[in-house]
Amino acid sequence: EDALHATRAAVEEGVVPGGGVALIRALQTMGEIKGANHDQDVGISIALRAMEEPLRQIVANTGHNEASVVLNAVKGQTGNYGFNAATEEYGDMIEMGILDPTKVARSALQNASSVAGLLITTEAMVAELPKKDEHAGMPPGGMDGMGGMGGMGGMM
Repeated sequence: EDALHATRAAVEEGVVPGGGVALIRALQTMGEIKGANHDQDVGISIALRAMEEPLRQIVANTGHNEASVVLNAVKGQTGNYGFNAATEEYGDMIEMGILDPTKVARSALQNASSVAGLLITTEAMVAELPKKDEHAGMPPGGMDGMGGMGGMGGMM
C-alpha cells in the first residue's frame, strides 16, 4: 500500500534524488538568508540544520560514527550526488534508483515547519518523561542469554 501511495505521489509531482540529497541541494540554494531580527535568524539556523537531519540519520543508521564526514562529502558535490546507505558508496542517486517523490519531500518539510511554528507560539507544553530502560536482569546460570537450541522447544 505504501508503494502505491508513493507511486501516485511521484506521478503527481515527479521525483527528486532520495537519501536526503534533495533537502541538501535545496538548502545550498538558500545562501545566506537573514531574518529581520535575531529570533528569526535563530529560526532560520534551526530550519537549515533540520534539513540536514534526514541524511545524518540515514548515515547513523548504517553504523557510521561521523555523519558530518558524509554530509560534507555530499555538500561538496552538486546535482544528484549522494550517499547510498545500502552499499555505503557515493554516486548519482537517480542512477542508483534512490528516489523520493517530490510531493512526499515537500509535504514533510511543510508539515515539520507547521508543527515547529505551532510549538514556538505555544505558551506551555506538556510531555511525558522518557521511561527508563529496565534491564531484564542476569541471565540464568551458564545460559548467557543466547536462547535455546533451535528445534528443541520444551526441552528445559
